[in-house]
Amino acid sequence: MNGEPAPTDTVPGRSDHGSPDAARGHGGEHGQGHGPEYGQEGDRERSAHPSPEDLLRLLVGDHPERLVHVHEEPARPARHAGWPDWVDPTLLGALLGSGIEAPWSHQVEVAEAAHAGRHVVVSTGTASGKSLGYHLPILTDLVSGASAPNGRGATALYLSPTKALAADQLTRIDRLALPAVRPATYDGDTPTDERRWIRDHANLVLTNPDLLHHSLLPGHERWSSFLRALRYVVVDECHVYKGVFGAHLAAVLRRLRRVAARYRSEPTFVFASATVADPEQHASRLLGMPVHPVTLDGSPRASMTFALWEPPLLVDETGQPRRVSTITETGELLAACVREKVQTVAFVRSRAGVEVVARIARERVSVTDESRVAAYRGGYLPEERRELEKALRSKELLGLAATNALELGVDVSGLDAILLAGWPGTLSSLWQQAGRAGRSGERSLAVLVAADDPLDTYVVHHPEAIFGRGIEATVVDPDNPHVLAPHLAAAAAELPVTEADVAVFGPQTRSLLDALVGRGILKKRPRGWFWGREGRPADHLSLRGAGEPVRIIETRTGRVVGTVDDAAAHSQVHTGAVHLHQGQTWVVTELDLDDHAAFAVRGDPGWTTQARSVSDFQIMHEVEHAEWGPLRCSFGHVTVRNQVTSFLRRLPGGEVLGEHPLDLPARSLATKAVWWTMPVEELAAAGVEEDGIPGAAHAAEHAAIGMLPLFATADRWDIGGVSTALHPDTGLPTILIYDGHPGGAGFAERGYRRVHAWLAATREAIESCECATGCPSCIQSPKCGNGNEPLDKRGAVALLDLTLRHAGSSQQRPPGAERQS
Repeated sequence: MNGEPAPTDTVPGRSDHGSPDAARGHGGEHGQGHGPEYGQEGDRERSAHPSPEDLLRLLVGDHPERLVHVHEEPARPARHAGWPDWVDPTLLGALLGSGIEAPWSHQVEVAEAAHAGRHVVVSTGTASGKSLGYHLPILTDLVSGASAPNGRGATALYLSPTKALAADQLTRIDRLALPAVRPATYDGDTPTDERRWIRDHANLVLTNPDLLHHSLLPGHERWSSFLRALRYVVVDECHVYKGVFGAHLAAVLRRLRRVAARYRSEPTFVFASATVADPEQHASRLLGMPVHPVTLDGSPRASMTFALWEPPLLVDETGQPRRVSTITETGELLAACVREKVQTVAFVRSRAGVEVVARIARERVSVTDESRVAAYRGGYLPEERRELEKALRSKELLGLAATNALELGVDVSGLDAILLAGWPGTLSSLWQQAGRAGRSGERSLAVLVAADDPLDTYVVHHPEAIFGRGIEATVVDPDNPHVLAPHLAAAAAELPVTEADVAVFGPQTRSLLDALVGRGILKKRPRGWFWGREGRPADHLSLRGAGEPVRIIETRTGRVVGTVDDAAAHSQVHTGAVHLHQGQTWVVTELDLDDHAAFAVRGDPGWTTQARSVSDFQIMHEVEHAEWGPLRCSFGHVTVRNQVTSFLRRLPGGEVLGEHPLDLPARSLATKAVWWTMPVEELAAAGVEEDGIPGAAHAAEHAAIGMLPLFATADRWDIGGVSTALHPDTGLPTILIYDGHPGGAGFAERGYRRVHAWLAATREAIESCECATGCPSCIQSPKCGNGNEPLDKRGAVALLDLTLRHAGSSQQRPPGAERQS
């Protein structure tokens, strides 16, 4: 079987106007009465640098064909509102003293809702000052509560997905210098003695869902005085909580509601989100209760020029068409921006890509500017990240290559330009990253550099896919049994689960509780379900769904160089793998799976490595299906088995030096998938002979995986696929696309609901690609475990034509499917 494992009518150079409100909030407008603490860029030294048009002309140079489309995002004036009359005078004085003369309309709407005790979600653009909206009621109540006998008449909890964002919030609150407010960050780095002080005295605790799950909830008795006064809970960057991570957070918030009720508190929840399609539904699913949405952004925005860029298509030494690498192109563009003293961040999708982009940029700038270019990604040690963040804010750094660890890791805005090396996974992420550009009142530039990928090729040639449509829906399934069951065990260890809790945790609760009793994990008593074992169940459950990270250790010194996710370890740090960290090359000498450690030595062997794997799947249960004449499309539960079997060594030009076997265990994944089957005779009539089915199906599978993120909030690396010319469970040629997370994440189901639009876009992406036989822009995959063999571009188009013809003529569509206009 072939498999890919998981983990307009405008012309080039012409502008169009009027994108939807999805593109909100790109920085502040000085002079409107806001200081730098709440999304605005106060007075800063303005460096002389080119306008977006002049910079774009410099970047294009003698190759105008690379600039496919230019879009102008218009400026937007501020919409102010008056200060609520209930705001504490001390707080109001501190805010006025910091330069904030009047809040924006969305900030007041959020503040009024939260102050009235209504759960609320604010979904506005980057740098739109969302935090002021919840700081007004929270800090007002904390100041008022300081007069209580214990000094904590009110408390608040702030949750962010990263430590850096919590630290940034702490800095922002400390600068207000409110004596009655005692904020503190509480995370894995907090010393034991400080933890005791925080539990006993802090009235604003800034932490993350992991610490809530592993520490506060299991040890809630030690937090009793804090929980008894709990007035507010803030869930920042809530758009991040999608898929399996979202299901974990939904369970944690339900556990928090239950424990808070034990201490007779009913906190108001405030969610802060980037622009997503339906923030009300998303926040409500996370909380399990109705949430009021605030989506009309009152912050000002300077205009932005957004360019769609495609690296040129060249012919390599073997005569095959191949585009200039997105990484190379982005590195050169970053260097050009640095040479013009334009502070720029290049967002890159992979850790290794970040290192290469930074290296290329350093090589192409002057010696004096080399130190002003750096890389930022997850896996760095905390002290390395803090130094880079400081240098970026102080403008010591002019060029930074970053993964979305920067997007989520620190509140940085006001940059001159943003480069996106490939589609970032979702429209929400695209606007979140692009929104980092735009200093006070100055226009900015964002450039999306297309990767060799069918989705990237499609969007740069179809600008309406970006600028003419709303943000996609965020997928989260709070009822995922693989996630909910262990959280029910954790909840029972905190407080016995009762009949009343069934309504809190959802309709699957009772059957899952019975299953946990049957396995001896819980005990059923008249008063409810009790934890029946030693230890704490939360200690064995990771919210990130990735298992224990694998440490990369320097063999000679024992120093921890970095980390990789457990799920990626088999393919990225297997024995013999070449690994990049901070621009340095390491060779892995041993992967110890039991100790979660990869031992490595420094040195560049002159080649790269690529893991190869085999995959197969078993259909466990078909939940739904649609009959398309002789074809059938299904959605249901599957088990996917993947095993990394070997790795290739490649020279920089792509030549294979050799293949080396690996002895790694197979990994099984119980998940959800969408699949469709086609009779052999129908394929033959469509022009795909039996011996051509493997290549046609494999190519269609790759392209379908690449296009699904356009229709669901998935990244390509969240999705996997397997295709086969004859599957034992169906007896037919079968293509299957699955969620790369245990129990499913909602992506495959979203594809099933929109299957016609999804596969139509897939077919167009392949057909319109200018290559002759297939390339990374259409049917080749960067993570194919079969080395992109076999692949048949013409066969894939014929297979998809057959599929779409029958799907379009059939009267039966998946329930909830969206019809084409």
